[in-house]
Amino acid sequence: MWPFLTARPRPFLPLLALLSLALLLTTQPPAQEAAASTAAPRQINIPRFTGSTFASEETAVLWFGQVDHAANYADVRLGYNDDKIKVTLHIFDEHLWYDTSPTANTLTQWDAATLYLHKTAAGSGSPNASSYRFDAQLTHFEARPAYQKAYRGSSGAWTAVSIPFDTTVEWRGDAPNTPGGDRGWLISFNIPFASLGASAPAAGTEWRLGLALHDRDDAAGPPNPTQTWPEALNSQQPSAWGILHFGMPAYTPPLATPGGRLTLRHGLHGTTVVDAPVGGGTMCGDPAAPGYFGQWGSLNYAGDATANVQNQWDVADWPCFSKFYVSFPTTSLPAGKVILSASLRLHLFGSASPGDAQPSLLQVFELADPWDEASLTWNNAPLAQENVAAAWVDPAAFPGWPGIPYDWDVTRAVAAAHAAGEPVNLALYSADGAYHSGKYFSTSEAGDWNAVARPTLIIEWGEPVAITYDWHAYLPAVRADN
Repeated sequence: MWPFLTARPRPFLPLLALLSLALLLTTQPPAQEAAASTAAPRQINIPRFTGSTFASEETAVLWFGQVDHAANYADVRLGYNDDKIKVTLHIFDEHLWYDTSPTANTLTQWDAATLYLHKTAAGSGSPNASSYRFDAQLTHFEARPAYQKAYRGSSGAWTAVSIPFDTTVEWRGDAPNTPGGDRGWLISFNIPFASLGASAPAAGTEWRLGLALHDRDDAAGPPNPTQTWPEALNSQQPSAWGILHFGMPAYTPPLATPGGRLTLRHGLHGTTVVDAPVGGGTMCGDPAAPGYFGQWGSLNYAGDATANVQNQWDVADWPCFSKFYVSFPTTSLPAGKVILSASLRLHLFGSASPGDAQPSLLQVFELADPWDEASLTWNNAPLAQENVAAAWVDPAAFPGWPGIPYDWDVTRAVAAAHAAGEPVNLALYSADGAYHSGKYFSTSEAGDWNAVARPTLIIEWGEPVAITYDWHAYLPAVRADN
């Protein structure tokens, strides 16, 4: 935005007069920047921790992959502190296999994961000195050094480098390299900033991030197809990776005067709100028991009046993990208005084993892809576009209807949806570590007698304040002396 320009009149300054007149004739307010021609990349906003402890429930979380006999799925927890970035993948995998005689070139031909980092926001067209790749494979009990390798970009290719980093592995199930069934495994990457030639980034800094999940289901192979985040990850093109944002972005609305409040809830003033849980629901995916891998990822809960949000560190219990998806229309929101604030409100009416449970930091995610309640499942549900809000929810026994209200600040997501003329599509999930983390909420299927418990979006909107440009030119007074 151009600043308000003025020049004080002074005698005998004809040059100033000419310059001011030129500004008046030629200077215009800046044109609006053209919209980007490509879809926005997926983004994860990660918290900064003090000290050496990364509390699982406070990390950011993203997810990708599928759950079935051949494919794998991963929850990814991320955070950083003054010294390092930590990335942990919790992987649902029915068959765990690793190489007992590993080589650097074959690490990713077994159960393994790859972490990609690039130290600029724009990325690059090929790997360069700002690009890093970390490969690491599953193990049973072996020492880790032979099962991990670091690479750095150089002249458009990946070159092996010896830099300090470490990985840790856990697994759950029969055991790796056996024909018995397993539940999964997890791997944590601990990458010191010093190894990247950097210090802890300031809040608001953006890098590029990519993840790859490698899978093998027997000793003979071959490896199964690799799954990635983002979906179209190109390991040779950092500019096509996702955005790693350090800290949580803030939202500052444009100048506006208060205009009104809009409350969106299913059935209120004819509004239709669509929502559905995915995953294990409140019964830990019981219809898919006992094997789970064959059916769990395809369970649909359309019409269910209860949503469970649940996660935990122990990957063995993934059949209980659950997310909640909800979509609010924006057609009743007046066009051209400024979103001053917006809150998502859910009503908690219970939790899993409330006497043993811990508080959960439930996270809200903005979605960019459409979905259909009638067919929504864990395997086809949209990935998060960006994590936009979080709020602590305490465990509770049944408190009576409508339950305990909890609010999340989703102003940024609503403002973006309103600007695009799209519905507000959201998902809820957590990065919980503790057992018994399930939190139960009413959905839009709650009966009319309990309508207030349905998911609600409360929007405060305003009238935009016009910004005008007031341009002046002052000509000097000239005194003619006889």
